[in-house]
Amino acid sequence: MNCRKTQEQQEQIHIARQPIFDMQRQVYGYELLFRRTLQNTYDGTDPDQATLDVVTNSFLLFGIESLTRGKLAFINFTANNLLTKLPAMLPREQVAVEILEDVKPDEEVLRRCRELKSAGYMLVLDDFVYKKERLPLVELADIVKIDFRATSAAERQQWQAFLAPYDLRLLAEKVETEEEFQEARAAGYTYVQGYYFSKPALVSGNALPACKANHFKLLQEFSRSDLEFGQIEAVLRKDVSLSYNLLKFINSALFGFRQPIRSLHQAMVLLGHKELSKWGALVALKDMGVDKPGELILSSLVRARFGEQLAMHCVGKICTADAFLLGLFSHLDALLDRPLADILSEIPVKEEIERAFNEEAEGVLSLLYNLMQKYEQGQWQSAAAYAQKIELSEGQVLLGYREALNWAQDVFTGNY
Repeated sequence: MNCRKTQEQQEQIHIARQPIFDMQRQVYGYELLFRRTLQNTYDGTDPDQATLDVVTNSFLLFGIESLTRGKLAFINFTANNLLTKLPAMLPREQVAVEILEDVKPDEEVLRRCRELKSAGYMLVLDDFVYKKERLPLVELADIVKIDFRATSAAERQQWQAFLAPYDLRLLAEKVETEEEFQEARAAGYTYVQGYYFSKPALVSGNALPACKANHFKLLQEFSRSDLEFGQIEAVLRKDVSLSYNLLKFINSALFGFRQPIRSLHQAMVLLGHKELSKWGALVALKDMGVDKPGELILSSLVRARFGEQLAMHCVGKICTADAFLLGLFSHLDALLDRPLADILSEIPVKEEIERAFNEEAEGVLSLLYNLMQKYEQGQWQSAAAYAQKIELSEGQVLLGYREALNWAQDVFTGNY
């Protein structure tokens, strides 16, 4: 009997990563979330195995560098994980040991935590709520997480006053709006975690700075379906950095041409209209985001490639170019501090793309967008439901996301 399995037939392991920011909106680390299948949301029956899956798959299957880009990986650990010395097997410079809220600090657990602390590991208390028996853990903690969804403003002030005498930093968890981010900043939190960056701080009355206005015009040009090579070349010749970037791109290892490509016209012909338009939109988007969290651009790149990869499996249902732009434009509101609907009305994109961002919209592109969002947030059951509606298998989704992570990192760092 043939026991071999294809990559898609093998057991699937899914990943989501949620960024943790400092108050300068720079990524400090990522909390890693895993599930064995899209349909099987974690039900709490085996938390020890769940942590073991996170550790083994992040370091062995996906590669920790691909997941965290050299930042700290925040990983949840149970009491049993601590007792078996699992955290101590991991490199302390890459892992933050997140102690779950239900861990009872008995003498053995505290001894293990003291050993980790002495060895230089960062200890994080998850979902902090005051309980007298947890004080020994508070004394050892480097970071304490406070859940903004599960606590009132009065409770947060109470916990903060209680924690003030201790030598630790506060992390505001599940921060979803700019207002909550500003509350955490004013209250003295050091880090925030959540999806606050996906919405603009202001939604009206903002004039674009001159440099952003130029890049926005470029984005408009490259989004035109009827754009001709002559027009593109005219745009490139007005911008030395654009011309340089295009030649660097076409001569990168991604294409592997034996002879160097030295002319703009030759580069454009070799790329073709579709890839050239995609490249131009990428460059414009990156330039517009220079004063924003880098994670905004990285997330846009991941979504763009993720959507494109998934669309390849939806034969006849979704245009790959539309799926790419859908992901690429999904954070434009936060990049430009304007409502997304207003921005898209000024870019010549298809109506299907505009409608896909409406939460109430129906259609294949809308389903794809919801799938991408739920997957990257680790909402596996919802992601599975959307995948089923557009007839995507679990393996196709997983492989698409993994490829998107690697591709986006190369583009983000300029390695293409």
